[in-house]
Amino acid sequence: MPTPLTEQLRSRLEALPPGALAVAFSGGLDSSVLLHALAQVPQARARGLRAIHVDHGLHADSAGWAAHCRDFAAHLHVCLHVVAARVDRTAGTGLEDAARRARYSAFTDALQPGEILVLAQHRGDQAETVLLKLLRGAGPEGLGAMRALRRFADGCLWRPLLDVPRMALADYANTHGLRWVDDPSNAQTHLSRNFLRHEILPRLTEHWPQAEAALAHSATWLRATADYIDAQSAAALDALRGSEPASLDWRGWLALPDALRDPVLRRWLRECGLDEPTHFHVAELERQLLAANDRHPCVTFEQTQLRRVRDRLLACRRTDARAD
Repeated sequence: MPTPLTEQLRSRLEALPPGALAVAFSGGLDSSVLLHALAQVPQARARGLRAIHVDHGLHADSAGWAAHCRDFAAHLHVCLHVVAARVDRTAGTGLEDAARRARYSAFTDALQPGEILVLAQHRGDQAETVLLKLLRGAGPEGLGAMRALRRFADGCLWRPLLDVPRMALADYANTHGLRWVDDPSNAQTHLSRNFLRHEILPRLTEHWPQAEAALAHSATWLRATADYIDAQSAAALDALRGSEPASLDWRGWLALPDALRDPVLRRWLRECGLDEPTHFHVAELERQLLAANDRHPCVTFEQTQLRRVRDRLLACRRTDARAD
């Protein structure tokens, strides 16, 4: 019998680009509900529904979790592909980030051309992402949080549950008698996302019961704003770039509205294959360019150098920098 969740998924599938579906299946509650619900939707099965489980090998029970996932998928008559991921513990960005990078790398390798990776992130995850980005000083792009649909590998990444509260997923799991894996790392509050999930969002919700929904709603508005700024910055960059891709009309750049200067600069450097600046470096570049014309503005960050030469702003690798 159709449920509100399966009907929601069926409706959203109709608007999804063509492509087979591969559910990122950890075995936890959220992805268990997503895989089970999609398996009840004939349109999902018609797309070649399958699941991918990434075994990070970080927990003593990880092999048991993979076995549970195999049993769960077999019960649904869904093909499961288990991938072993290598987590680089020496990356210097923390175990949480290293595991995430390894997971997405494994998904990239496991996906077929044109396949759509389906993730179970829900409204609570979106609210946590907004708070994390806010605390890191992000702009509209970051505060727009997770996109429901974006390009990924040779296909797409789809998050159909971003407006669904986790309580609705728990109700679905209990109604259908689902069993899932509890990863103990999810309770470790020294990890930033877990701290927000277990300590901060519950406190916010005590005072503002609609806090989670409001944060997710703000992300929707900011995503639309970020997409508009992105389109405008692309058009502005086309107008400012010279015949040499690594040069820019610095006076025209300074004349841009405040909301466009930073994203235009970042887009330009990304397309040049160079590092992106911090907000400090952008402000320092503006300050130096506004100085007297007999000065020689030069801002360096990571392996990138920005230099003014007459009416052009030039970008290059530090090792490639040449004197005027």
